[in-house]
Amino acid sequence: MVEKNIKNDDDIKKNTLKTIQLNDSASKKAVSSAKAGKRSAKSLEEQKLKIDKELKKQEKNNTAKDELKINKKNTRSILERKGKKYQTVYKLIDKNKIYDLKEAIELVKKTSFTKFNATVELHIQLNVDPKHADQNVRDTVVLPFGTGKKVIIAVFTEDEESVKNIGVNISGNENLIANFEKGKLNFDILITTPSLMPKLSKYAKILGPRGLMPNLKSGTVTTNIAQAVAEAKTGKIEYRVDSYGIIHVMSGKISFKTDALLKNIETIYTSIKNNKPQSVKSNYFKTVYITSTMGPSVKVDINSI
Repeated sequence: MVEKNIKNDDDIKKNTLKTIQLNDSASKKAVSSAKAGKRSAKSLEEQKLKIDKELKKQEKNNTAKDELKINKKNTRSILERKGKKYQTVYKLIDKNKIYDLKEAIELVKKTSFTKFNATVELHIQLNVDPKHADQNVRDTVVLPFGTGKKVIIAVFTEDEESVKNIGVNISGNENLIANFEKGKLNFDILITTPSLMPKLSKYAKILGPRGLMPNLKSGTVTTNIAQAVAEAKTGKIEYRVDSYGIIHVMSGKISFKTDALLKNIETIYTSIKNNKPQSVKSNYFKTVYITSTMGPSVKVDINSI
């Protein structure tokens, strides 16, 4: 007969195997004795299947944990996962050193390995909390040497004749609306007048996520269309702090001369400095890095800007 109390998995397996080997007469006795508190052959069989299922589940979990441990041991560093060209130029940068701005620019130019004219990016971490409205640093600035990027400008207007000779690439009203509805946004900047903003509000969900929705702060909602177009053509950029308190902004192209990039970065830095929230008393600038597209970053001495 099968024991009444099963203490562990091994006992259950042994007792279950014994039960399976019972002859027909013994099975009938087990069934008839169920009323007396003894377990039937069917019950034991179900118990066996349940135990086997639990053991398989446990074995699977243990295997997954072992694989995770192996993967953790074999995880490569970020540098090791980069390409050979990146790893080669990375060696030129001393990560324990904070570089003078001019020296940092020259190093970024030297470590750029792309075949195309890479963008020089500026990443500034501020001591601000963007969750507070007064610390959500945002503004526009015109770079003295431009961005080096060819900008496609669209003007949403009812008077196309007035914007024909001011360097606009796309203009109109109904034709632009038709493109919005198709999701066709073949421009970099959209400029309009305050009177036409109600018409554009319908397409805020399309334009907004791509940063194309005109607004007063960026100067793309204005009564002086000609001036807005001229500024956009000459290198007007918009910057805004992200949720981590960092501003990511382009400062030119790798083909620019060092002095041109220097002036552009100084202009951006001055603009951000002038927009310091009153609630931030000290240590406004935490870190400043510059890098090229796909290239390694270089830490800049804030006092050298």
